[in-house]
Amino acid sequence: MELQVGNKTIECVKGDITHQPDCDAVVNAANAQLQIGGGVAGAIHKAAGPELARECRPMAPISPGQAVISGGHQLPNEHVIHCLGPVYGRDKPEDELLAQCHRNAIDPAEQHQLQSIAFPALSTGAFGYPLEEAAPVALNATKEALANAQYPQHVRFVLFGQKDLNVFEEHLRKL
Repeated sequence: MELQVGNKTIECVKGDITHQPDCDAVVNAANAQLQIGGGVAGAIHKAAGPELARECRPMAPISPGQAVISGGHQLPNEHVIHCLGPVYGRDKPEDELLAQCHRNAIDPAEQHQLQSIAFPALSTGAFGYPLEEAAPVALNATKEALANAQYPQHVRFVLFGQKDLNVFEEHLRKL
């Protein structure tokens, strides 16, 4: 499912964030140290290879809401944009920090003139953010950021399961 934002597109698909060869960058649901972890961070680091962790080491730590960019290494993407989402119930205010993640991920895409980026459902795994609450925050923040940026032209939300896709598509329809 897609939404046009001016001349830009936001889409939602079911898939694997590490298999988005037509995107210039993928967004990593990073931990503060930007190192291998579980879930999305583990999958991205495993697919990118050990050079990703080495490149990220001097950029750490990052704070909730912050985003930094690295090379893609062995991923099919030129770059990885690392975002530290909020831990639900601990990092306050959760909604603003999650929105900052999405807005701040657009900044390096703009600086590097990236045409396309792919987001996972940030903070909804081990960080415990309820998907029903995260989806509208993520989509609204991304839509607002795209309206004020030249790049990227295409943003894809890559959701791992059908339930996640259904929730994001429902909220995309409401935008």
